[in-house]
Amino acid sequence: MERLESMRAEAGRNDTPRAGSGRSDMPRRDAGRNAVPRAGAERVGPPAVAFHHATKRFKSSIAVNDVSVAVEEGSFVTVIGSSGCGKTTLLKMVNALVMPDEGSVFVQGRATSELDPVELRRSVGYAIQGSVLFPHLTVEQNIAYVPSLLNKHDRRRTDAAVKKWMDLVDLPSTMRARYPAELSGGQAQRVGIARALAASPDILLMDEPFSAVDAITRSSLQDELKRIHERTGITVLFVTHDIDEAFYLGDRVLVMEAGRAVQYASPHDILSAPAVPFVDKLVAKRRAAYLS
Repeated sequence: MERLESMRAEAGRNDTPRAGSGRSDMPRRDAGRNAVPRAGAERVGPPAVAFHHATKRFKSSIAVNDVSVAVEEGSFVTVIGSSGCGKTTLLKMVNALVMPDEGSVFVQGRATSELDPVELRRSVGYAIQGSVLFPHLTVEQNIAYVPSLLNKHDRRRTDAAVKKWMDLVDLPSTMRARYPAELSGGQAQRVGIARALAASPDILLMDEPFSAVDAITRSSLQDELKRIHERTGITVLFVTHDIDEAFYLGDRVLVMEAGRAVQYASPHDILSAPAVPFVDKLVAKRRAAYLS
């Protein structure tokens, strides 16, 4: 499958919103889990994902309300807010599982309304809560599912992709023949991440991927994901209810309230200069720990 590189050349044909400020530096691995990334230099180039006055209604309620946000290439953006504030709906707009009623969503410079949804979804990895693996397929077959569609006449490329991503998410080769029912929660989640990455997408969407595992496993998975992002440079949008997780993983954090994007900034800026009372209340108990 041709990925979305060819679409980038046509990015100028759309009025795509650009990022207002650059991604912040990632915290050093030895800086501790309370380290907060600080603002860094501005990046040049079109955003990987951009929401332009995006609005989505479900019956009488507004799930996403006039959101305009640009996600820079290679950034790790965490999305946080109360239940029902529109986080998941916003995420699903990126791979066209949900289409906006008003406004537009752009992926690498092209409106999702102009793209073939099947091709788009093959170029955007998607990992959700509980991993949702195919129960009748082995670990190897789950990870190979999309690569085998793309490399129908080249089994070696598929095998190489499976090995690469199993290694990167720290899954031993002895697990290749296991079925999902034989895996622990953490192992299943690692398989889900490997499957989402196996087609080498430019963008990875993650919706509460670690919420179903215990605290120790969750911490380990966070570190693994951070390492994968640092090694691959993939653009990540990560929905979470956990503010500590949002600050640890994200170089930028999008805070949503009642369908609106109320602040989009580095963790440090959100902690030191909350834009609205909702954000101030959200971070108040953690401000001293993170900024000390």
